[in-house]
Amino acid sequence: MLDRLILTAAAASGEASGLGEAPRSGEAFHLIAGAMEIPAAIGKNGLIPADQKREGDGKTPRGRFPMRALFWRPDRVSLPRHHFSPQAITKEMGWCDDPAAPQYNSLVKLPFAASHEDMWRQDHAYDVIIPLGYNDDPAIPHRGSAIFFHILHDGRHVTEGCIAISAEHMLALIPLISPATSVEINP
Repeated sequence: MLDRLILTAAAASGEASGLGEAPRSGEAFHLIAGAMEIPAAIGKNGLIPADQKREGDGKTPRGRFPMRALFWRPDRVSLPRHHFSPQAITKEMGWCDDPAAPQYNSLVKLPFAASHEDMWRQDHAYDVIIPLGYNDDPAIPHRGSAIFFHILHDGRHVTEGCIAISAEHMLALIPLISPATSVEINP
């Protein structure tokens, strides 16, 4: 069982970028998972210190965040062996991204009047999704919501602030992680 996954930025030479550099979304990123080095995508506007993260900025927060849960689309994915209590995604599930709502940065039941993301998507990004423990204990309005570890889909190479990997890599990784696993984002 892995206790953490580490996001790293690869320099042009293929070596990890130095800590003093500010990696951008156009760079190559990898998620180190034990002996595996998995290509990964981050927010379209790069990385940002967690205390500077803002709702809708398209940036991935730096820090170490626990994995909170595992959600999946049973109509599309058969989960491998795992160490979570997974929850099937339904058409009635959303995630509140409205800083003015009391449910900000949490799972909500649809229909829901405030701004939210639909968890049941037409693309494959949320076929498997793991919410990360960012800005959720407690959620502070405007500090960012819906920071997930999910599937990279439809030829995309960036996210809106999440971390994403291929479906093949996600399914290979699931048996090796648990709610005790954290993701370290600090290239």
